[in-house]
Amino acid sequence: MFSAATLTGKEVDSAFWVITGICAVLFVLIIFFMLFFLYRYRRSRSPVPGDIEGNATLELSFLGISIVIVLAMFLWGWDGYRMIRGQAPEGSLEVKATGQMWLWTFEYGQGRQSNTLILPYGKPVSIRLFSNDVIHSLYVPAFRVKQDAVPGSEKDLWFTPDETGTFDLFCAEYCGTGHSAMITKAVVVGEADFNAWLAGKKEITPAGAAPAAAAKGEKTGAEKGRELFQSKGCSACHSTDGSKLIGPSFKGLFGKKETVVTAGKEREITVDEAYIIKSEHEPAADVVVGFQPLMPPSPMNDEEIKAVIEFMKTLK
Repeated sequence: MFSAATLTGKEVDSAFWVITGICAVLFVLIIFFMLFFLYRYRRSRSPVPGDIEGNATLELSFLGISIVIVLAMFLWGWDGYRMIRGQAPEGSLEVKATGQMWLWTFEYGQGRQSNTLILPYGKPVSIRLFSNDVIHSLYVPAFRVKQDAVPGSEKDLWFTPDETGTFDLFCAEYCGTGHSAMITKAVVVGEADFNAWLAGKKEITPAGAAPAAAAKGEKTGAEKGRELFQSKGCSACHSTDGSKLIGPSFKGLFGKKETVVTAGKEREITVDEAYIIKSEHEPAADVVVGFQPLMPPSPMNDEEIKAVIEFMKTLK
C-alpha cells in the first residue's frame, strides 16, 4: 500500500497498522493454542474423556485483556477520526467542489476554476462539497479522504497535503452511466507555483487530466467556448469527433436538422442558437431521437452558452 500524502492520512495509516498488528498477533495466538490443544488432548493420549473445570481467574483475565485491547483500538482510531471530522485550522485554503454528471468542478478565489484539484504543499485545505444532480462521492485514495456530495446539502472535509505530486481522484458513488469516466487528478505543488496558478500567471495541467480553465474574462468566443466545453462537463456526454456518446456529437451539429421528441411527439427542428439555449436550460423539453433524457440543467448562463455555440460552429 502506497504511503499517505496528507498528515491526516498518516494518522489513518497509523491506526490501520496498529489494529492490523493486534489482529495478526491474536490470530497467531489463537492458531497456536488451537493446535496445542489438538495435540495435548488427542484421542490416543486421552482415550477416556474427562471433565475440565473452569478457572475464574483465567477467564476474567482473558475478559479484561480483551476489553483493554478493544478500547485501545477504539481510542487510537477515534483520535484520528476526531481530527479528520473536526474544524479545519484557521487560514485554511477554501475550495468549493461541485459534482455533476459526470465531472468535478473546483472553484477558488480570484475567479479560478478547474476540473483538476490544484493544491499547495503543506497548507491545510478545507473543501466544501456540493452536487448539482445526484449523489457523488469525492475520493482521493492517497489522501485517505472520502466524502459524499449530496444534492441540496453542503458537506465538508479538510486535510493538509504532505507530499507533492499527482494523485488519482474518483467519484466513489455510482451516479449513472458515465460514473466510470468521472476521474480526474489532485495535483500538489509548491506554494509559489500554486500562487502563480491562482493569479492566472501559470497553468498546471497534469497528463491525463482535463485542462484547467482560465481566469474569468481572459478569453472570449470559440476559445472560451472550448474551455467551457471541458470545465462545465459537456465533454462527458458529447464528443467533438463525430463519435456517439451519451449525447449527440458536437461535430457538425450546429445548423443540422434533427428529429426530436417534444411532449411525446416527434418533430423536426434545426439546431440553432435558440434551440441550444433552450436545451441547456430545459434538457428534457426536446430530446433527440435515439438518446435518453439524461442531461441535467446546465450551470452555464446565456453568455457562456453562446461561447460554447461559437465553439460548436468550428466543429464542421
